[in-house]
Amino acid sequence: MQHIHFIAIGGAIMHQLALALHRKGFTITGSDDEITDPAKSNLAAAGLLPAAFGWFPDKITSSVQAVVLGMHAKAGNPELLAAKAAGIPVYSFPQYVYEVSKNKKRVVIAGSHGKTTITSMVMHILRHQGIDFDYLVGARVAGFDSSVRLTDAPLIVLEGDEYPASVEEKRPKIFFYQPHISVLSGIAWDHINVFPTYENYFSQFQHYLTHMQAGASVYYNAEDPEVVRAIQTSASHLHTRPYQTPPYHYKDGYPIIDAVSGPVPVSVFGRHNLLNMQAAIDVCKELGVSEADCLSAIASFTGAARRLEKVKEEPGLLVYRDFAHAPSKLRATLSAVREAYAGHHLIACFELHTYSSLNEQFLEQYTGCMAGADEAIVYFSQHALQLKGLPPLDAAKVQQMFGRVDLVATSNPQQLETLVHNSVQQPQKPVFLLLMSSGTFDGIDWNAVSSHQK
Repeated sequence: MQHIHFIAIGGAIMHQLALALHRKGFTITGSDDEITDPAKSNLAAAGLLPAAFGWFPDKITSSVQAVVLGMHAKAGNPELLAAKAAGIPVYSFPQYVYEVSKNKKRVVIAGSHGKTTITSMVMHILRHQGIDFDYLVGARVAGFDSSVRLTDAPLIVLEGDEYPASVEEKRPKIFFYQPHISVLSGIAWDHINVFPTYENYFSQFQHYLTHMQAGASVYYNAEDPEVVRAIQTSASHLHTRPYQTPPYHYKDGYPIIDAVSGPVPVSVFGRHNLLNMQAAIDVCKELGVSEADCLSAIASFTGAARRLEKVKEEPGLLVYRDFAHAPSKLRATLSAVREAYAGHHLIACFELHTYSSLNEQFLEQYTGCMAGADEAIVYFSQHALQLKGLPPLDAAKVQQMFGRVDLVATSNPQQLETLVHNSVQQPQKPVFLLLMSSGTFDGIDWNAVSSHQK
């Protein structure tokens, strides 16, 4: 088996790829200047944790047949330079994933939002049906012990990210997968540090569609005008198949799909998740699963980690967390909660964590996106700003950009804890606390903070 060396092996997906190849029998080595849990524990358990943190060019030996380069690595990385000098092939993450899956049927879930959920739903249905497949997904999914699987299965399901592949390869990851079947879930500006204008960002999806092989299938969100525009301008050589939100109604906080064959209760809520569900069902039908079997499977789908995931429930209080960080994701998540829990007092707490969300030039995109909450709190960390090389943010400016006079913005974690703790003490009606972030709110213990006293 091949010897593969990972530069920046500690990444969330990088270490999962390393583990998947290790399970397949490959010899795996790697380096990183910092590795934290869960990657640290996962690598240690497999015997793959580097003995010391840092970059060591002497690890690039004659036995190394390929190097996989993570996004975290810089252009002058000593191991990267050593690999180049030795003439060893260097792959970005998606390039290598394609190399090990080029003989499989490839399903790629692309778009600005919903990728993880749709990928997880497809995985859940296929597993329910006993279909053998490999996968790559950006979150923990119930029933699966890893987020990357690579075997001899004839099919692979890939969550496709539009972020650049590596410091060496600036094109988006989705450009490398060459799908036979794809989903385009939505287009809403993100990654301002890479795509400085909306049209520049939009053009990445046009390029993705244009370079898909003729005759491939693309399932597209017909409710998103920008997705429709991309399809109309760039997909004439593809089999284009629109999907829309299925008819449904609510009962006891959860939706029931009004299917032709009869009502189907499901465990996820929110219009956007039902739209995601329809995309997953359409993909699985093309893969040979009947609609009845898709609906039977999806009824037991409970969601991917941090995608409207229940954190806590006690009388009069529900606490959920969600990965929402872009403006469109906040709107969709808040709308979902408001629709399902109309009788609750909704407290929305959002952390500015990504480069785009912490960038003052992008903040105006959030105007009005927290209007659906009864109370709105925005948290940001000055330390996170420093790490991303951005200037300090002013709380008053943040409040102004969100366009809500009663919104509270703070960079003080103790103030955030106090605000949330005081807010959940609502005797009039049950409380729904929604925590939205791609980060961790600087490690706040929400179980303690959200103690509900009647």
